[in-house]
Amino acid sequence: MTQTSEVSGAVGFDPAGTLDRAVAHLKGLQRDGGWWKGELQTNVTMDAEDLLMREFLGIRTATETAEAARWIRSQQRADGTWATFHGGPGDLSTTLEAWVALRLAGDSPDEPHMRAAAEFVRASGGVGASRVFTRIWLALFGLWSWDELPTMPPELVLLPSWVPLNVYDWACWARQTVVPLTVVSTLRPVRPLPFGIDELRTGNRRGGLVAPWTWPGAFHYLDKALHLYAKVAVKPVREFAMRQAAEWILARQEADGGWGGIQPPWVYSLLALHLLGYSLDHPAMRAGLAGLDGFLIREETPEGTVRRLEACQSPVWDTALAIVALLDAGAPADDPHVLKAVDWMLGEEIAVRGDWAVRRPGLDPGGWAFEFANDLYPDTDDTAEVVLGLRRVAHPDRARLSGALDRAVKWVTGMQSRDGGWAAFDADNTRELTTKLPFCDFGAVIDPPSADVTAHVVEMLAKEGKAGSRECRRGIEWLLDHQEADGSWFGRWGANYVYGTGAAVPALVEAGVPTSAPAIRRAVRWLAGHQNADGGWGEDLRSYRDPSWSGRGESTASQTAWALLALIAAGERDSAVTERGVRWLAETQRADGTWDEPQFTGTGFPGDFYINYHLYRLVFPVTALGRYLGRS
Repeated sequence: MTQTSEVSGAVGFDPAGTLDRAVAHLKGLQRDGGWWKGELQTNVTMDAEDLLMREFLGIRTATETAEAARWIRSQQRADGTWATFHGGPGDLSTTLEAWVALRLAGDSPDEPHMRAAAEFVRASGGVGASRVFTRIWLALFGLWSWDELPTMPPELVLLPSWVPLNVYDWACWARQTVVPLTVVSTLRPVRPLPFGIDELRTGNRRGGLVAPWTWPGAFHYLDKALHLYAKVAVKPVREFAMRQAAEWILARQEADGGWGGIQPPWVYSLLALHLLGYSLDHPAMRAGLAGLDGFLIREETPEGTVRRLEACQSPVWDTALAIVALLDAGAPADDPHVLKAVDWMLGEEIAVRGDWAVRRPGLDPGGWAFEFANDLYPDTDDTAEVVLGLRRVAHPDRARLSGALDRAVKWVTGMQSRDGGWAAFDADNTRELTTKLPFCDFGAVIDPPSADVTAHVVEMLAKEGKAGSRECRRGIEWLLDHQEADGSWFGRWGANYVYGTGAAVPALVEAGVPTSAPAIRRAVRWLAGHQNADGGWGEDLRSYRDPSWSGRGESTASQTAWALLALIAAGERDSAVTERGVRWLAETQRADGTWDEPQFTGTGFPGDFYINYHLYRLVFPVTALGRYLGRS
């Protein structure tokens, strides 16, 4: 939630004072266990689907329904819609799911806020135009026909890893969602609700005639064939596939009861196991449902308690960024806050193999994941950031620290893809055939290398003294090859070109690319050309679909910091452009040392799912101001 702003700009242009206040605030947010974790705010589909899941399982309570409904209503915009990010356009599927959830909570379709939402849904094409995942939720309650949904057979889990469309061709977040959904869509359960959704229907249906020689056409007819196969599937094969799917799901349940540390596979895995006969008292089900409670945030408001669900939690990422920020702000290498964080981080090192080993079977485990509990899915981005911070720390157990970092560097290096770049979770997860499936109309479903992740790894390798290694040189070439024509870099996990450019420039310079190099000068010109009149930087998330938004948007603290990090690395510390950016941070800082940032500047799925990392507004300005002042 955005706090009431009390700006400290009256103190004038005081970068050092601005930094000191921010550092004090950041230190005050450290948890007793040594970690930092800001809220990871998304959109109300999390809360709507949570209520629908609980309704399906028969465990929805009046209290949690009322609390979730208050939150959902509070996020409705004046035009009756719900968006996927702050200030964004109304979203059809999000609005539709919110409307159904509020009907569960007892809101009448005749109430003004419900009528406005229904009018938007109809004007946007109605239920038939919503995404597949939304219509799956409706089908669970008999509000949409399973016959009109793409089918995914459970036999998918039986395919070896070299066969196209096997589960390891999907990104880790997608495969963990798809496997349980093959079970759900095969069993086709229907548990009717006491209301319908005629108010949302237009009679339109997706699809129509498509040419069979096109990708959409080929997969349209493949889907029809799979629907036929579902009716004649050999019973022993189908039953074996369902058992294998269940075993696959259970083998990937994490210590906190979840799957992948994120909402979609968590929820769908619970539904699949339930449909396969696992009772609510089964240990896997009990752990899964109990674990979700740790993702809930409850807040008191004038309207009463609100309840919202985080889609994910980011303690390792947030703590790594906080360590780097404090060190860049001048904290000594043995600072108590830093050492406490390092102790916690060392306990989070991953020492087991996960799905990444399917593509890299000879690689030893190492590194870190994003979440508290996601041992099967460490990622290269978190691991690179952890190494960048922890290698600078004077920890009393130097041997333990060095061992963990050496293993991490070896693991990340081994996760390089064939083209020289790095993806977040898997190597060579680039088979685009998967993206053509009718099922895949929402979110990224593969994990190809990206500029921001590759940049973080290149920067880490350079800091490790490996700038001349073959792996690092190939990463540098990848970054130079993937610079946009205008001088920016695409940001996969942050919004968007400002994030990508803010990562790529410091990495390239650290790896030995001269600040006078054409690639660096083009990036500087792009950043200077996209500075807002107020001195800050901002980029609206619509840039993922509409290039005219590239580098354009309201100024935010996190995005201004990203731009400053690139400019400072490029040798522009004393430029007027940099000074104006620093001044914007100083003049917009809150009296308590942080910044207001209701905008979403994190990316889950480009074009589809976005995140407001509540700690971004603090850690990145601290890092940028620390480097500007030369404190590190």
